[in-house]
Amino acid sequence: MTDHPAAIIILGFFLLVIGWLLPFLMLLHILPSTFFLNFFAYILMLVGLILGIVGSALYVRLRKK
Repeated sequence: MTDHPAAIIILGFFLLVIGWLLPFLMLLHILPSTFFLNFFAYILMLVGLILGIVGSALYVRLRKK
């Protein structure tokens, strides 16, 4: 993928923040709560979490060498 696991961790963090921000804006009635937007926010949070875990594992593996 990449030689810089920190980039993967940062990307995962931003996806998690966006995935959290969308439901928060829906809760405040700034964005309409639609099925697509809810599903999109869920997918963003899931992908962000997975990327964060993978980036952390790559970081540990790189530091072990």
